[in-house]
Amino acid sequence: MTGKSEIIGCGSYLPERVVSNDELAETVDTSDEWIVARTGIRQRHIAADDEYTSDLALKAATRAIADAGIDVDDIDLVIVATSTPDKTFPATATKVQHKLNMKNGAAFDVQAVCSGFVYGMSVADSFIQSGKAKTVLLIGAETFSRILDWQDRSTCVLFGDGAGAVVIKAGPETNGQTNGRNRERGILSTHIHSDGATNDLLYVDGGPSSTGTVGHLRMNGPEVFRHAVTNLAAIVHEALDYNGLKASDIDWLVPHQANKRILDSTARKLGMSPDKIVVTVDRHANTSAASIPLALDMALKDGRIQRGDLILMEAMGGGLTWGAALVRW
Repeated sequence: MTGKSEIIGCGSYLPERVVSNDELAETVDTSDEWIVARTGIRQRHIAADDEYTSDLALKAATRAIADAGIDVDDIDLVIVATSTPDKTFPATATKVQHKLNMKNGAAFDVQAVCSGFVYGMSVADSFIQSGKAKTVLLIGAETFSRILDWQDRSTCVLFGDGAGAVVIKAGPETNGQTNGRNRERGILSTHIHSDGATNDLLYVDGGPSSTGTVGHLRMNGPEVFRHAVTNLAAIVHEALDYNGLKASDIDWLVPHQANKRILDSTARKLGMSPDKIVVTVDRHANTSAASIPLALDMALKDGRIQRGDLILMEAMGGGLTWGAALVRW
């Protein structure tokens, strides 16, 4: 009997260039006070002109592989969650596979916008549990700065670039000898949803089949906020109920970093202390599929997350898509 899928390594990468709110205010009608009050964001990282999503992904992946203490040859599947691929095709994951000098396995992208990392974790866990893969490299990587309308103050202030990665491996066979299914280390469950009827709330107004151009990000902010608060609270309870757990059992909430007000609202609905939420949106802004692994890596590196902790990851993105993953570290 295959054990639970375990996260055995984590790594992240942020571009060198940091853009403050004050710098943005020099070119668009906004201010540091306006951005912080509405989003909690104070700065964001922006990729260099010659720095692609695959470059960010590779650096995060290399660090995750080193953290896991494995060889590249041990990996049999690469998944990159991204909405900003280097090219329409081939998949950015295949570029990462090549840059890692991987000669075996498979590689593909997952596109669920800001929910991409949770979707990717669900796919990786399914591959491992079915026996189709033993070790998966899952990466969330984005260069959202390339699809922003820098004259639209309602969106350009919200996003940044970055990448985070984890190595997920099949755990040891349990043979039923456990201290309870919720005490085993690994991915306890993943839960993903979408509602295509809301796809016009957060989208990019271009694409190969429609305009033949890349397009720019467009968003109905108030409606996205309303759906986020409702859907995220629901998906959290779904994950907890599935595992017979309560909100008070969660040691750390590692959410998608979209907006500080959304994080605060989710915490209130769960009755969680803000001290139990890993927050990076103030420094990273919204890095879409990269935000959860970036936050996870930070909390691991600074020692907050410890072995045995119960971690809940949740996200919502364009589509609308949303999902959650419950992990025993």
